Amino acid sequence: MELNGTVQSIIYRNASNGYTVLSLLCDDEKTTVTCVGTLPLINAGDTVCVTGQTTYHPKFGSQFKAESCERRAPSSNSAIIKYLESGVVRGVGPVMARAIVAAFGMDTLDVLENEPERLIEVPGIGPKKAKMISDSFREKKLFRDVLLSLEPYGVTVGQAYKMMQTYGELCLAKVQENPYQLIDDIDGIGFLTADRIATHVAGFEQDSLARLMAGIRYCLRQARDEHGDMFLEYAMLLERASAILGASADRIEETIEWMESGSDLLRCEIGEKDAVYLPYLYKCEDYIAKKLLQLNVPPVYETWDLNRWQKRVGMELSEEQQKAVALALTNGVSIITGGPGTGKTTIIRCIIDLMQEQGYAAALAAPTGRAAKRMTEATGNEAKTIHRLLEFIPGEGFQRNRDNPLVADMVIVDEMSMVDAPLMYALLQALTKGTRLVLVGDRDQLPPVGCGNVFADLLDSEVMPYYRLTEIFRQAQRSNIVRSAHLINNGRMPLLVDHDSDFIFEEIPGVDRIRDRLVNLIQSESSRLGTSDPLMDIQVLVPMKTGPLGVIELNRLLQSVCNPPSPYKIEQTCGNTLFREGDKIMQIRNNYKVEWKKTLHNGSFEEGAGVFNGDLGTVLRIDPREKYAVIAFDDGRTAEYAFAQLEEIDLAYCITIHKSQGSEFQTVLLPLAGGPMPLLTRNLLYTAVTRAKRMVYGIGRSETIARMVRNASKNERNTGLKERLIEYEALGAN
Repeated sequence: MELNGTVQSIIYRNASNGYTVLSLLCDDEKTTVTCVGTLPLINAGDTVCVTGQTTYHPKFGSQFKAESCERRAPSSNSAIIKYLESGVVRGVGPVMARAIVAAFGMDTLDVLENEPERLIEVPGIGPKKAKMISDSFREKKLFRDVLLSLEPYGVTVGQAYKMMQTYGELCLAKVQENPYQLIDDIDGIGFLTADRIATHVAGFEQDSLARLMAGIRYCLRQARDEHGDMFLEYAMLLERASAILGASADRIEETIEWMESGSDLLRCEIGEKDAVYLPYLYKCEDYIAKKLLQLNVPPVYETWDLNRWQKRVGMELSEEQQKAVALALTNGVSIITGGPGTGKTTIIRCIIDLMQEQGYAAALAAPTGRAAKRMTEATGNEAKTIHRLLEFIPGEGFQRNRDNPLVADMVIVDEMSMVDAPLMYALLQALTKGTRLVLVGDRDQLPPVGCGNVFADLLDSEVMPYYRLTEIFRQAQRSNIVRSAHLINNGRMPLLVDHDSDFIFEEIPGVDRIRDRLVNLIQSESSRLGTSDPLMDIQVLVPMKTGPLGVIELNRLLQSVCNPPSPYKIEQTCGNTLFREGDKIMQIRNNYKVEWKKTLHNGSFEEGAGVFNGDLGTVLRIDPREKYAVIAFDDGRTAEYAFAQLEEIDLAYCITIHKSQGSEFQTVLLPLAGGPMPLLTRNLLYTAVTRAKRMVYGIGRSETIARMVRNASKNERNTGLKERLIEYEALGAN
């Protein structure tokens, strides 16, 4: 059965697989039919011929299930106007659509594709507007061509959009040339998808060297991305590559040798491990070790008068704090570590003041925007993200580097446990000998989201001067959060009370009752949680993504509670997630190309690019006609996201504890009721508790907390920085 007509609207679309529900006005202009099917390329305004059959849905009633759909060229001027005014071309609304069709009639689409310069013949369209309309029309056509070619091989709508953004008009040619390059260039495309394209589109043989090399690199990248490993042991690499490629161990060994000879891999001994590195990861660790040793030269400065500073500010530092300050002022590189309530912030403030008293400049940095903001508020001095400190520009990289180093006498980095190896490598490249480096953090926090474990490796090597703070200050001792965090860290149960504390725990059996209590607390008892603004002040943290108390399910539940549907709030679906104006969201992967704008206190604007994994914000506005959403991040930046980019954000009413690293929230809500033992670890619970500024409110089973406290296991990463530091120090000493 065939239906011919014009698409009135897209009711629903799954951006990841293209499943679409649309409203079709048949050619008789009297009948409207709901069509469903995998129709990722069909948009409002398209004239189509749909083949399929009528079905009945128990909830939605009669539907036409599309088995195929063919776009037809609009057959009248009115059909072309409907197509253009649907929003398919950015910058063209109903008035502009009518003006363009009035000028070119049935030749309109041909003009848009082949003679776009003629658009300036239309009243109201200048050269700039003509270029925008033309670029948008050509982009739509290219997008259609790319998706038609690659969608059968597992490429999603969002991935096709990223290919276009990355490769432009050469997109299909680039894919044909080397599909395996997609693994490096396009987020979300792994070896299996690239392999399907290589086999079916580009004609690569199963035993081709290019395929085997790509598979081996993929194994190393997978270990990097999923486990934080800097390398894989040789035997493990053989096993994983053989399984993925379906090749013999002998063939994999030959390929590894070939890659070694061409410097595509680097093999070396790390302790007793036979390690295989991607070259740039080896370079990161090697450079970090050498540069830190080079920087660790005691500077020559005047005598520091710590007593005068204490009298001036009316504060007396503890013996531990004084030793930590002295360490930072008298060494080229120093490390200060300690848990909550041990006075790390006061030490940073003292160091900064003493430096400034003698005319020296200290730069403050942290790995995330939230951590930098917290550092600024705590010290009274501006702190920047490491990316901003190094003046990162998308497509160009860090502007502060070996050739253009930072101008600072000291750089202080907070939340060092979050800094991964590539970011540490970038920071050290921008430092010159004589610049002191102070690294501050809590080594008992979770390791960084990225690869490596720099802070832990530095401490374990005992090569760099460090001081571990252990004394909890009297004011902090009054906090049940601080006391409980230290108890957890020492393998003891925290103080679980159900009232009059900043760490409250309610014993609630059963997942359903926990979910009900969670909703009740947010809806009706936010004052008990110490806030009148649950959306902004409360953060729900959980150990895992899936399950009834996982991120996915709780975000759906909490969205309906904190930001319910409204006729005044526009919605947009991406994949399996529905976004609504007003939603709390989180960026879930780094994107260095997103442009943002920030209004400053004096009314001027700051512009830049780059949003990062873990950045929190709100969906400010959704524009269904222009197909973009405006995201307002917590630090004041706003950015526009094309609908295809919405797969880079997720709802954030509930987030995993891993994602909370470096952040601080007024109140942490912690629902706990069991789960896989590898996830329920002591340092995970410790991290969750230390994210709260004002209150931790736990609900669930105390036995789950007891299991986490007992589980001191950590997922050890394959890193070599510790061994390199020890080796290079010994070589230097000799």
